[in-house]
Amino acid sequence: MTVASELTFFPSTDGDIAYLDTGSGDLVVLLHAGYVDHRLFEAQIPALAAGHRVVAVDIRGHGWTANATEPFRWADDLACLLRHLDAGPAVLAGVSMGGAVAGDTAMEYPELVRGIVLSGASVSDFQYTHEVTRRVVEESQRTLHSGDIDGWLKVFLGSAAGPFRSAEDLDPRILDHLREMALHTLAKHTPGERNWHVPMTDTWARVSKIDVPVLTVNGTLDSPDLLADAERFANTARNGRSVLVEGTAHFPNLEKPEEFNAILLDFLREL
Repeated sequence: MTVASELTFFPSTDGDIAYLDTGSGDLVVLLHAGYVDHRLFEAQIPALAAGHRVVAVDIRGHGWTANATEPFRWADDLACLLRHLDAGPAVLAGVSMGGAVAGDTAMEYPELVRGIVLSGASVSDFQYTHEVTRRVVEESQRTLHSGDIDGWLKVFLGSAAGPFRSAEDLDPRILDHLREMALHTLAKHTPGERNWHVPMTDTWARVSKIDVPVLTVNGTLDSPDLLADAERFANTARNGRSVLVEGTAHFPNLEKPEEFNAILLDFLREL
């Protein structure tokens, strides 16, 4: 388990951004899903750090990074950190929300990015259209805003299994790992607090301008609309391709870490 003493803290204009920094070589930045933190990549960090410098970030409001007290954008936060590291351009690899952060940054700050990997993600203004998944998202928002943490956790862990399975289909160790991270992040917040994040809009119009290599990695059991949009992202970018990981849903890096690592390392070797 990571402790604060193992992290580095970058003093942004709105509080510290925490990140784990290990390995040496070309820079790879790992960006986690919503409600969790950099520990999502515990199975990826050692494999990548054997040949790369790996920075696993806690996105604002998550993990050990400060909450926002003023409007912010994901891409701006990450660009400030990348410039501070002065080790780029970087490959950005993100899961779910982290994939959206990677895509936004490639659009806004192309000079800082040399490749992006999106897992369980497409554009940052993606909207679920699959009926089952939309119900899950609505229930997640309802329980979170009402302060029903037990109810929210049930929905959150169920969503990790995708729309065609239940949480009981996942390894209990994965559920415990997600639960621990989510509770740590939720403890930083209060129900109904202001969301200072400023989302990007009309992102699909900008995907075709991304000219760095793009890889989308998705579990075959994830939401069908997300799979379709990830494929669309890969096909719309100038140099994109997609890969599917059989028998996994929203977190292929947790369900099949060795396969996920091999896919990611192959992508890095091709750059």
